[in-house]
Amino acid sequence: MTSPTRAAPAPRPAGPAATSSRTPSRTPRRLRLAAAVAALSCLAVGVAALVGSLAQAAALQDAVADTDQQIRALEVRNDLVAADALATNAFLVGGLEPTEQRARYDAGLASAAAGVTAVSGADASDAAALGDVNGALGTYAGLVEQARANNRQGFPVGAAYLEAASSGLRTDALPGLDAVVQVNADRVGDAFGTASVAQVVLVVVVGGAVVLLGVQVWLARRTRRRLNRGLVLATLLVVVAWVTVASSLQDGATAARQVRDGSYARTVAVAQAFSLANDAKAMESFTLIKRGSGQAYEESYQESVAQARAHLRRGADAAVVAAFETWAGRHAEIRALDDEGDWDGAVALTTSTAADAPNAAFDAFSSATLAAVQTGAATVGDELDDARVRAERTAWAALLACVLAGVAALWGFSARLKEYR
Repeated sequence: MTSPTRAAPAPRPAGPAATSSRTPSRTPRRLRLAAAVAALSCLAVGVAALVGSLAQAAALQDAVADTDQQIRALEVRNDLVAADALATNAFLVGGLEPTEQRARYDAGLASAAAGVTAVSGADASDAAALGDVNGALGTYAGLVEQARANNRQGFPVGAAYLEAASSGLRTDALPGLDAVVQVNADRVGDAFGTASVAQVVLVVVVGGAVVLLGVQVWLARRTRRRLNRGLVLATLLVVVAWVTVASSLQDGATAARQVRDGSYARTVAVAQAFSLANDAKAMESFTLIKRGSGQAYEESYQESVAQARAHLRRGADAAVVAAFETWAGRHAEIRALDDEGDWDGAVALTTSTAADAPNAAFDAFSSATLAAVQTGAATVGDELDDARVRAERTAWAALLACVLAGVAALWGFSARLKEYR
């Protein structure tokens, strides 16, 4: 008799016990992953803040260097055109020119030569553009000396030498300086632009904060606890870092725009006006040197004066503008004397060293202009450097805050992980 077959035991139903045996093994892994995401988000915010702030600081530092270089090049140009204006004015005296004017001419050329060396040494790329300037200066000085020698002996050819010197200065020396001025103006514009574009890193900062908030929401649902002290502290630190960086980047961009449109623009405009005024003064002297055939020089004078006036209207101090208009207003007296046939009277007025003469008015304008350029250059450097220092300090402070936020996030998760040990 066969024994009855025993039925196979029924499988155990999957109940809560089975589910709970698997859940604890998965949950700690998920918590550790979430902790890593939160900490890395904090670190990403800190790195983004650091990179953005340091990029802005570097741009502001570049702007300081480039504005300094541009103004140095403008000063060299001004030394040259001022020396040329002195040479042409002294030539009208005839014979032995005034000692004081000769000394100022020599000082201007020496300052220009030293300035070319300084500009070349400050930037290797600018040195290439200035390669022919020193040679042109030597040629100019030699021609001026020949003009003087002939003028002292009463030889009319002296005027031709002087004209060649002045023309050569403008065709051989000044273009190299103008190129350096323009290149540095472009660099300044790029630096100011970078200082403003650095604000795009705020997108990364906001993204990191959103990720951190998402992690908190996930943890609250998982653990059924609304708040986690570590994550709350981490969030507060990230928010503080974000607000600080946002404010700093905005301040830096605003400072760059204000300097660009304010002290920098005014300083460059005044320096260019001074150069144009010296051009005009040289043309005024050449109009008389040509004795009746200087209409082209008179037209050049009027054009340079108009351009100088336009530059000064961009924000020059009232004292500088008034000094310029005082000098420019005396030109009508010189032209009236010459047009009426009193060439000697026009020359005497043009070369006079009296306190109320046109030369004295021009010297007053020169002093006011040079002082304004020096003050403006210092202001530009100070304003940009202050913004740079603030950006650098904010960069490292924000990074420290975000590192602490990452530590706080890990601490917050550690409390939850202990529940599974």
